[in-house]
Amino acid sequence: MSVNSHKHRVDKQTAIIVKTKPGSVVSEQFRTVRTNIQYSMVDKSLKSIVITSAVQGAGKSFVAANLSSTFALENKRVLLVDADLRKPTVHRTFNFNNHSGLTTLLTHPNEALSDLVYLTDMGNLSVLTSGPIPPNPSELLATKRMEELIEMMESEYDLVIFDMPPILAVTDAQIMSGRVDGVIFVIPNGKATKDEVMKSKKMLDMIHANVIGAVMNRMVPSKHSHYYYKE
Repeated sequence: MSVNSHKHRVDKQTAIIVKTKPGSVVSEQFRTVRTNIQYSMVDKSLKSIVITSAVQGAGKSFVAANLSSTFALENKRVLLVDADLRKPTVHRTFNFNNHSGLTTLLTHPNEALSDLVYLTDMGNLSVLTSGPIPPNPSELLATKRMEELIEMMESEYDLVIFDMPPILAVTDAQIMSGRVDGVIFVIPNGKATKDEVMKSKKMLDMIHANVIGAVMNRMVPSKHSHYYYKE
C-alpha cells in the first residue's frame, strides 16, 4: 500500500490510551473487548465493524480509535474510517488534515484508496479521514460506490472499523450497519436513557444488523473496569 509523500506519521497520539498508557485499566478493558470480538470471529468472517451509539457524547469515536489501535498492536492490518460525515473527529485525534478522505472516494471514483489513507506510527493502523463534509451524507453512504469501497477495504485489511454518527440522530449508521459484518454499540453511563437504547436496538433489528456487543462507557472510576463489553 502506498501513501502520499506529504502525509506524515503521527508522533503523539494523546487520545490513544492503549498506546500512551498500555498498563491502565482502560487499556486492559479494550484488550478484553478485542478478545471477545475475536471469539465472535471464530465461526464466521468478521472483516468490518460499525461503531455507533444512541446519542451524541457517548465517546464512540474514542472507543473506535482505541479499539482500532488495540487490534493493530496485535499485528492486525487495521483501517479506521471516519464515516461520521457530519461531525468528523478522527482527523483531530490523529493530527491529520481532512482535505480529502471518504467523501473524496465516494464522489471521485478514479481516486485510489491507497492514495488517501494515512499510516500511523503504529504501522499496522491506517486511517481514512472523512474528507469534506457533504450536503447529503446519507445518500452518499447508501450508494453502490460505498458497497464497492467496503469490499475493497475488506480485501486490503484484516479489519475495517467505521466510526459512525449516533443512530437516533440520523440514518447514516442504520444504512451502514446493514452493510458490514458487525456492529458495536457504545452506551454512555448516565447519558443515554433505557428508551433511547431500546429504540436504537429496534432500528438495528429492522435492518437485520449483526450487533456483536456493547461497550459501557463513562463508568465511575473505581478499582473495577471503566469499560464493559457484553455480547
